[in-house]
Amino acid sequence: MADTSPASLAKELLAILDRDEGRLQRIDDYIHGKHDDPYMPPQADDEYKLLAKRAISNWMPLLIGTPAQALYVDGYRPGKAASGLPEASSSTSTQWSHWQRSRMDARQAAVYRGALGFGHSFVLTEKTKKGVTSKGLSAKRTAALYEDPANDETPYAALTIVTKPKVDSPGKARMWDGKNEYAVTYKSLSDLDSVRVGGAKRHGASECPVTRFAASVDLEGRTIGVIEPMIALQNRINQTIFDLLVAQTYTSHEVRYATGMAPPMQMEMLDENGNVVTDPALAVDSRPKLDAAGNPVPAQINHNARRFLFAEDPDVKFGSLPAGPIGSLIDSVDMSIRHLAAISQTPPHHLLGQIANLSAEALLAAETALSRKIAEFRSLFGEAWERVFRLAAELEGETGAADDFTGEVQWRDMESRSLAQAADALGKLADQLGIPKRGLWKRVPGVTQTEYEDWEQMAEEDDSIGQLATALTRATPETTSVPATPDAEVIAA
Repeated sequence: MADTSPASLAKELLAILDRDEGRLQRIDDYIHGKHDDPYMPPQADDEYKLLAKRAISNWMPLLIGTPAQALYVDGYRPGKAASGLPEASSSTSTQWSHWQRSRMDARQAAVYRGALGFGHSFVLTEKTKKGVTSKGLSAKRTAALYEDPANDETPYAALTIVTKPKVDSPGKARMWDGKNEYAVTYKSLSDLDSVRVGGAKRHGASECPVTRFAASVDLEGRTIGVIEPMIALQNRINQTIFDLLVAQTYTSHEVRYATGMAPPMQMEMLDENGNVVTDPALAVDSRPKLDAAGNPVPAQINHNARRFLFAEDPDVKFGSLPAGPIGSLIDSVDMSIRHLAAISQTPPHHLLGQIANLSAEALLAAETALSRKIAEFRSLFGEAWERVFRLAAELEGETGAADDFTGEVQWRDMESRSLAQAADALGKLADQLGIPKRGLWKRVPGVTQTEYEDWEQMAEEDDSIGQLATALTRATPETTSVPATPDAEVIAA
């Protein structure tokens, strides 16, 4: 039987962080532009090394940012709780109040970028002095254990590093299991004998309060992001750009040459005693100037397009070497970037910037693969957010909402289309298909959950006023007015 004591769990979680440290650090380096150097000769000089440094062209942040910028949770619609309570208002629900308290409108982006970059990130939901809040945890500092890592959404235990060890103090970490939280200290990730686990305290939830956000999980439970598979392609692009810079520096310009001619030397003047002088009046002789090694120093030649080269010796020949073509290297860079776009499902015009003369249909076709990719991320991250909302409700004491598996995360529509196009499409859906107009309000571009609920409230108020006016009209008796005539006046008299 496996040892599930807190000390054993802490050691296993720290061992996972130690095992994955090198891999995650390499991914982090590539995200921040610290790439492997392109190949160069072992005897490369400083100029070669400078070109290699300038050849680094970091495309990795774009591969993360493109899908991450389309992921934005704009609301949460609670379902009918297990206790049979009616559906709650989205903006006033306990779950959404916890979201706003946690400032997740801004902080959610870091959770997505971490998951897309490293393959997974985590969110911790806990009680604080300000109430129930959630915060993101980095994959480089956090590890989780699952009984079935491919299918379980609830970890058996999780640990995150708070402070790393120093020379005079051990590292500190926090660990959670299904009931308790523990304080953990350690001297290094590889020194498992130094791990110490403090006393347990209840965290208030019925399961581990850490939720994993995975960009992709296979049936072995392995997670992979968008960066690691692209490292080889990134290295290829860097190498091609390095070759382009070398060719551009050394062969892209026409080289002029002269043969059969020695360069002029710098001369220095000597007096009658053989000493070097600078006054021509004292000079009686001259000799070539020597460097520290005793070699003659060539004179600098001021040559430009306005000067001619000439020599007295008829055997001297002047000529030029043509510039080498670099068009093939430019095409190779373009091809490598297109490969990167195809494999990463990123539209080529996002990477190359070539959007001229593209029709709306062509742009839509280019965005199709990215839209499918974003839809997959929304389904994966949406399930994770729903667990976070259930944990928040449970920690707030709402047992019914804690068992609510019918709640739904609402993602903001980030497609770029004009309001006039959306209004025309929504109008056709209402008129031709008979879809209720209120059911289409949420599909208005840019509408938030709060705005939607304000519209509902205003519509209900307008309906109430209209119903009241109708009721008053029906309750008021109709009066028939008789026009005044002279005969009527006589009869009345």
